[in-house]
Amino acid sequence: MLTAVEQALAGRVSLLPVPADDARQSLLLTTTLRANAPIDDDVAMVVSTSGTTGVPKGAMLTAAALTASAHATHRRLGGPGRWLLALPAYHVAGLQVLVRSVVAGTAPVAASGVDEFAAAIDALGSGRRYASLVAAQLDKALRDPSAAAALATLDAVLVGGGPMPAGVAEKALAAGVSVVRTYGMSETCGGCVYDGVALDGVRVRVDSGAAAASGPGRVVLGGMTLAKGYRNPVSPDPFAEPGWFRTDDLGAVTDSGVLSILGRVDDAISTGGLTVLPQLVEAALAAHPDVAECAVFGVADERLGQRVVAAVVPAGAASPSLDELRRHVATTLPATAAPREMHVVDELPRRGIGKVDRAALITRFS
Repeated sequence: MLTAVEQALAGRVSLLPVPADDARQSLLLTTTLRANAPIDDDVAMVVSTSGTTGVPKGAMLTAAALTASAHATHRRLGGPGRWLLALPAYHVAGLQVLVRSVVAGTAPVAASGVDEFAAAIDALGSGRRYASLVAAQLDKALRDPSAAAALATLDAVLVGGGPMPAGVAEKALAAGVSVVRTYGMSETCGGCVYDGVALDGVRVRVDSGAAAASGPGRVVLGGMTLAKGYRNPVSPDPFAEPGWFRTDDLGAVTDSGVLSILGRVDDAISTGGLTVLPQLVEAALAAHPDVAECAVFGVADERLGQRVVAAVVPAGAASPSLDELRRHVATTLPATAAPREMHVVDELPRRGIGKVDRAALITRFS
């Protein structure tokens, strides 16, 4: 795979990464994204953006955008190094590990599970060493003493693919793991904002007036890492404004230029005429000592339009009560945001590389 990525960056081929262990999904991607049809010469890769949730669109990534992303990442982290490959190479986060390795002239070391982290990280050798994970992987690794100790020897562990629970961040800090939270998507060659600060060559703005009463707006991204567009264009086109990509995320930027992601447009809950962002409620719930993990979503309600519902994975044998969690949330957020319904679950449903599947929760508890 590394050789194929090298050829793509050199302009010799255009790649469509597909999951080797999922024949049905591979066929869907190759058919829908027209694997052998002509494509612009500067497109190095087409990365699927919604194959598990809808019709794949396919972000067309140029070699210039991919290499710009890799160079910007290395500058931010302190220089090129060797990478642990712990994510599937058909997802943009895993793919970028290969791109960064080609740019750095190094070879990554693969690990298919947390139990392989220690040996794989040891095989990286000396010099600067990095990993790219999702929060669920990091959480699992921190429960394994050998994996946690190995991660603590790395210069940086990028964590993206969705929000990281506060409890996981605290455990990583206690274990000495140098976590860098990343934000980005296939359309931006992966992570393009690190710990809230845009990489060199990346532009960020927030368009206000399109979201919640609390003041966030839609995040819009631009700059050197931007995709050329979609293989299968959609309407409305998020690339319609030249040089910019209009995301489905809601965020805010501080006066010092630090971006905070507060939720997604399609996850926002309209309850009693007010808007609640699930991610803010989840952050509040996660601070409760009896909550290990949680997900917040809206279900139909005849009186309110939607009511706020929480699925909670308890931290121990005892489960917190709904009234207890409502009081806890109301200490930091408006009472409207407090869940009106709670379901205790053994684990949260996930899709792709670890994102919580809110649609599955809505279907289950509606």
